[in-house]
Amino acid sequence: MRTNRGLTQEALARLAGVTRLKVIAIEAGRSSVSVESHARLAGALGAELALLARTRPTLDELKDFQ
Repeated sequence: MRTNRGLTQEALARLAGVTRLKVIAIEAGRSSVSVESHARLAGALGAELALLARTRPTLDELKDFQ
């Protein structure tokens, strides 16, 4: 989703108010994410919070946000 929007990890981190290392850890599945961080990331991506909170969104859901 991040790359579909043309965002680097650094740009997403800056928009969401988290560190780049946090974005890397989240993308790799090595970090738990608070509700607040989920909300910030969703806002930065222009996505619904529920979409990010799901373990595996469907392909149709992801296509809606490309």
